[in-house]
Amino acid sequence: MTFRCPRCFLGCLALIGLLTACAGVPVQEMSDARQAVEAARQANAQTYAPEELQAAENLLQRAEEALTEGYYRQAREDAEAAREQAVSAQAKSSQ
Repeated sequence: MTFRCPRCFLGCLALIGLLTACAGVPVQEMSDARQAVEAARQANAQTYAPEELQAAENLLQRAEEALTEGYYRQAREDAEAAREQAVSAQAKSSQ
């Protein structure tokens, strides 16, 4: 494959990099979700925000299952949602 202009070559490299990043294992997202759930537990969210904490734990479990099965996009989405729920639970517990 040859390119007639350097801009086309750089554009293809950027596209390949973007696709590779999207398909990768969501290590950071999983870590962030686990830490957020643990922080919510430490803030006694089970007492002050039980629904939010349960939702975060369920989403984290789904993310871990998706990760195990190789569904990285689903794992990433569930991990991000779990983190958001856990942060909400922690905030509610701190009020």
